[in-house]
Amino acid sequence: MRKLVVPLAVAASVAAAGMMTGGAASAVTPIYDITTLAGKVASVNGTAGLQIRFSSYVEEESVDGPYTGAVTPPMTPAFVLSSPLDGTSVQGPAVTVNRDTAAAPQNETAIAVDPNNSQRVVAGANDYVTRTWSCDVGGTPCSALGDGYSGTYYSNDGGSTWQGVSSDPAHLGTLIPGVTHLTGGPYDAGGDPALTFDSRGAAYFAGLGFDRNTPPNTVTVNRGTFNGSGALTWSAPTFINPTTSPSVFNDKEWIAADAHASSPFRDRVYLTWTRFLFNPQNGAYVQSPIFFASSSDHGHTFTTPKSISGTVLYDQGSRPVVGPDGSLYVFFEGSTRLATHSSTYVVKSTDGGASWGKPVAIAQLTDSDSLKDTAFRVNSFPAAAVAPDGRLYATWTTAESGASTAVYSTSTDGGATWSEPSRVFAEANRTAVGYPVTQPGGGTLDAPAAAPVEDIFPAVGVGPDGHVYLGAYRGDVVSPWQTCTSAPAPPVGRISCDTLGPYVHNTRLDYVVTDLDQTQVMSTHPINTRYGFGGAFFGDYTDVTVGADGEAHALWTDSNNVQNVVWFYGVQFVPTPIHQQDAVIRSAHF
Repeated sequence: MRKLVVPLAVAASVAAAGMMTGGAASAVTPIYDITTLAGKVASVNGTAGLQIRFSSYVEEESVDGPYTGAVTPPMTPAFVLSSPLDGTSVQGPAVTVNRDTAAAPQNETAIAVDPNNSQRVVAGANDYVTRTWSCDVGGTPCSALGDGYSGTYYSNDGGSTWQGVSSDPAHLGTLIPGVTHLTGGPYDAGGDPALTFDSRGAAYFAGLGFDRNTPPNTVTVNRGTFNGSGALTWSAPTFINPTTSPSVFNDKEWIAADAHASSPFRDRVYLTWTRFLFNPQNGAYVQSPIFFASSSDHGHTFTTPKSISGTVLYDQGSRPVVGPDGSLYVFFEGSTRLATHSSTYVVKSTDGGASWGKPVAIAQLTDSDSLKDTAFRVNSFPAAAVAPDGRLYATWTTAESGASTAVYSTSTDGGATWSEPSRVFAEANRTAVGYPVTQPGGGTLDAPAAAPVEDIFPAVGVGPDGHVYLGAYRGDVVSPWQTCTSAPAPPVGRISCDTLGPYVHNTRLDYVVTDLDQTQVMSTHPINTRYGFGGAFFGDYTDVTVGADGEAHALWTDSNNVQNVVWFYGVQFVPTPIHQQDAVIRSAHF
């Protein structure tokens, strides 16, 4: 969560963000229209000094609305932003997980491995494939009705090949059913994926469902089963904490199942999320505690949700993990009322979630801000894992000397005490590639001065032998990027640029994994985050998991594939090659 101090007196920007103005008093006490997603986001972002924000996915959904113009003949973009330094296809041994072919974006990656079958892997991502569907519903292009949805994909060969293609409402493939309108559900959008397996090989997918311009929202869980041929199907969703109240919004859920055969809570499913609360009179943000519910009947029903973060009420980004003895730990970023900084916290239950201890602060952090020479939203949410001997690992990012740095901490006494945070990766400087470049208006852009490599969106997994793997993006390359000075409004402007602008420095990322002894770059080409969503959204997290065979699987968002886009969010283009965001995996054992 970044510390946000937002001016409140600029009426035009306030109105655009969902704030209602109604006289002189509103300059002092703003009133937010929290019936809309944009109004809720504006309320949180307009709360001066709070170290809090919504997930990047929810923020993007609040601004990136569908095309409402008339259907026109196919458009030809004047310019499409790209760089010859970027790849045109993801190269092996990395593998693209999503199987669509029409340049749909996928981001925010989650992954899980069947504890009984290391070859069976399930992945999830925010999937915008419906934005590129070529079908129509009652004369309206499907892509105009599309939105961010919950996508899943599965592999029966350890991640080498993947299944899951969606083409229209009658052929959803493994797109999560029953949440969004085009998949037979009641909500406009869904996403924010999280995955787990229980001890008997059932998969569980957790996500969100919400409307943009009306209050309804929920947390969702679908149960996945594999047939004898290895095909995955998903059940109808269970909605947890569904609400129509404008003053409540559920965000940033995560899921874990107790897959330990000897645990007293074997196969219990645990769900945590952030419940944002607003003042119903003026829409002001009030607090955002971590909430919890569990299921003892394979996800069919869940317990009544309850807050588990005690007096730490300004929270985001929770992660539940289960120890080998059935102890349940929930990690999150949060702060108390008078805190000047957030901390990474953990809260523990030893009775299957019936009761909880007090939150323990692992370490204070300074929230990561946007990486140098990038534009995408970031956070400092933790990831966590537990080893077979009960050792706990937590990892997050914090700003050290102004640079976003991945750190980790361990506990060997059930989360009561923690080691001092240590860097995940060694310090290094960015490598400049592609300089100098001639500016359109004359002059050159030369390579920038040396600057540190920054980290973001860390993940961690532990194998059956206690072998730990930590992964994160590292901003290790800086290159020129030509900007756009004039473009149509989204969604057309997400593809087409009218007037090219000057070059700027642009940090590109690699996905890197370490076992704290050896370090390996998993991505096969530097990743450019400027592609898709105007460069502002590249997901909120990555994921690492380890199978019973000790194989580590890293899953991240990559942008080195190029496909032709024809339909995008209700707009038709002549076939136009673009880079898009994709879910990409690489597996290793080192």
